[in-house]
Amino acid sequence: SMAFAPPRNMDGPKLQTKMSTWTPLNHQLMNDKVFEERRALLGKWFDKWTDGQRRRILVDLLERCSPSQQKFCAKQLQDRVPAEALDFTTRLPRVLSLYIFSFLDPRSLCRCAQVSWYWKYLSELDQLWMLKCLRFGWYINFSPTPFEQGIWKKHYIEMVKELRVTRPKTPSKDEFVVIDVQPVRSNVPEAKLPVLGRRTNKEKKELPPWRSSDRHPTDTIRFNYLDNYDPIEQARQARKKGGGETPDLSQQAAEKKKRAGRGSNKLQKAKSLVSIT
Repeated sequence: SMAFAPPRNMDGPKLQTKMSTWTPLNHQLMNDKVFEERRALLGKWFDKWTDGQRRRILVDLLERCSPSQQKFCAKQLQDRVPAEALDFTTRLPRVLSLYIFSFLDPRSLCRCAQVSWYWKYLSELDQLWMLKCLRFGWYINFSPTPFEQGIWKKHYIEMVKELRVTRPKTPSKDEFVVIDVQPVRSNVPEAKLPVLGRRTNKEKKELPPWRSSDRHPTDTIRFNYLDNYDPIEQARQARKKGGGETPDLSQQAAEKKKRAGRGSNKLQKAKSLVSIT
């Protein structure tokens, strides 16, 4: 075949070969033809090899490649297998990363400081926390050196602690003051005084202004796809709406039937009365 032996009759000068493998060097057309034949043969071999053999061949080829060829392979791999879940702080300049962090609130910045050491360094820079302190008029009485970082964050935390925002103090019983308390008139007989907890038939319970007369309002229902019912619970609700015509095939219903069969009628009646009360 062409890939293993030179042709018998060749016009022109003698072909230059490299070592024992017949590779025509001074004949570009035949060189391309031999290359394509060997490339196809190598592809057939590669298809028949196992995964471990393929990896060994790939490592051998990468070791034989020049640095420019290895960069070409890296670019090909990056185009075919794009990187996922990259840390944007390692790709973007620090100025852009700080600009992104500047949109976060103090609580989110404290959470970002727990991601990694570099995120902790970025999220505690004075460029971020100084603006948050000056927004409320919180100043420091000294100028920190460039080696001191996180001064404004500490100052912000100290000022918030002084405001007692994180743990509000509940007032004691003595501090509660009841306003507009009128004494009971002496001329009104005690029998006619309204008793707490009892309402006469004439009095109607007045609803607060935010309540409507409907006992089952529908305007408060929010359809959220995360609040899906359990399949068994959904089947029970469908059974209740259908008037009990659909059979209840759940495991709990079967266990209830077994327990009911063991007891007597009086026990069932007592259980029903207990459940009703």
